[in-house]
Amino acid sequence: MIEIRTAHTGELDAALLKTVRAFLEDVFEGDLSDQDWDHALGGMHVLAWEGSELVGHASLVQRRLLHDGRALRTGYVECVGVRADRRRHGYGAIVMDALERLLRGAYELGALGASDRAVRFYQARGWKAWQGPTSVLTPTGIRRTADQDGAVHVLPLAAPLDLSGDLVCDWREGAAW
Repeated sequence: MIEIRTAHTGELDAALLKTVRAFLEDVFEGDLSDQDWDHALGGMHVLAWEGSELVGHASLVQRRLLHDGRALRTGYVECVGVRADRRRHGYGAIVMDALERLLRGAYELGALGASDRAVRFYQARGWKAWQGPTSVLTPTGIRRTADQDGAVHVLPLAAPLDLSGDLVCDWREGAAW
């Protein structure tokens, strides 16, 4: 039986955060930088447990994305992962169901940067590839992130969107998207 726990980073004690980070390092096969981990903090976490075993995680943090002259309150999805031996059994969908409920209740837009192997998963859930140019608002101005064009996906909620228009994310250390 799977148990889902939803909690803010501030509600997770240091030991549990250490467990989650170790879990994600395993899920991402060592490709989780300190900045990637930092991007997953400060918002809501969805944790999937089988007994005492963590088997899935996703986090949702607030960001501002600029589109069509508006700064959209955006729920940005980070660090979605399922333990290797539980993949392709619906655990990712269970974690995303809980996360998308949070999105629909609090944000104008959902957004994420999808890896190549996850694109079909997100698209089947209604996420749409951003077709226009992407950029980041840096301390020195707007800078194109052409390498991320096509990798950014959005879940349209309350804001009107032109998927072929410009999309600009707020600045953060490490990967912009």
